[in-house]
Amino acid sequence: ANLALQEGRLAAAQMELNSAQNQLDEKQRELDEVQAMYDAAMKEKQALLDDAEACRRKMNNATALIEGLRGEKLRWTASSKNFQNQIINLVGNVLLATGFLSYSGPFNQEYRNLLLQLWKKEMDNSKIPYSKNLNLTGMLVDNATVGEWNLQGLPNDDLSIQNGIIVTKASRYPLLIDPQGQGKIWIKNKEKNNGLQVNINLQFFENVC
Repeated sequence: ANLALQEGRLAAAQMELNSAQNQLDEKQRELDEVQAMYDAAMKEKQALLDDAEACRRKMNNATALIEGLRGEKLRWTASSKNFQNQIINLVGNVLLATGFLSYSGPFNQEYRNLLLQLWKKEMDNSKIPYSKNLNLTGMLVDNATVGEWNLQGLPNDDLSIQNGIIVTKASRYPLLIDPQGQGKIWIKNKEKNNGLQVNINLQFFENVC
């Protein structure tokens, strides 16, 4: 009788256990669903945070670009105005450059400057536009070429650079009055790779003098 009583109690307890297990399983399923929803929400939140950070970086880059373009607009406007002035003054500048190449070769620096001033005065009288701050050396040769000439032995003073321009740019063959031999050294170094031939008699004559 006791055994039957205990088996009845065991059966009742087992039923309660099964009911509790079923409830636990149901709650676990609900918990899993809520956890999945939570994970999805956190993932979406992180994605939104990443998108917000990316948008913030893009906004910062766009702001920097806009500021840079605003500065570039000013520079481009100034450059456009400068180019327009160069176009207007081109005829006069080329006239001064060709006059310099054609006629100033035999003269020293002082007389070359005087010639330029006289030409500018005549151009003013004839209303020919030209750049008031024209640098003939900068117009006719670039700094890299001047640096190469210096490495080849040409002195770095303005007169020597002008002479180098006349030698290389003028259409006529130059006659060098070269008591110190600097021009001869420069030309020989400059034309060394082009097969320059030096007249032996002329070389002997120069050495004797």
